[in-house]
Amino acid sequence: MDAHARRMTAAELLCLPDDGLRHELVAGELRTMAPGGGEHGWVTSDLHVSLAVHVRAQRLGRVFAAETGFLLATNPDTVRAPDVAFVRRERVRAVGRQPAYWPGPPDLAIEVVSPGDRPREVAEKVATWLHYGTRMVIVVDPRRHTVAVHRPGQPVRVLSEDDVLDGEDVVPGWSLPVGGLFADE
Repeated sequence: MDAHARRMTAAELLCLPDDGLRHELVAGELRTMAPGGGEHGWVTSDLHVSLAVHVRAQRLGRVFAAETGFLLATNPDTVRAPDVAFVRRERVRAVGRQPAYWPGPPDLAIEVVSPGDRPREVAEKVATWLHYGTRMVIVVDPRRHTVAVHRPGQPVRVLSEDDVLDGEDVVPGWSLPVGGLFADE
């Protein structure tokens, strides 16, 4: 961002008119992305449904749909939006319903790689989530049929279609066969 360019605030981002594109704010800089494609939506939906059913049944907290903004920093403002997010019950109760962006990071952020995503951009998002306190970041790559699990201070675990993704201590009891994410039905 140009040092003299005006930075946008989270309040201004929230008031942007719907232009059909996805927007995030990184240190006051507006970032715009095209909507995800069909495969992206399919995989994201499967992840969301699986996680939401488990979280609701176990009363673990709340699952947030794609494009929910999380306010990670202020002055300058950073608002990121994962494809799927989870916030544990204690934090949901402490904050309550939030008409603006959720204050702070999710406990779990799931990113599904789109065809136009650059590896550097995905790595930046993962680093941002972890930096601001997200306990687990899951990156699903439909092209490679892999799932990468990122935890603070731990090596990345890469899962293949034969593995089972699980929520570990972040979403206790949740699991999902990786191969099912990439099946045609």
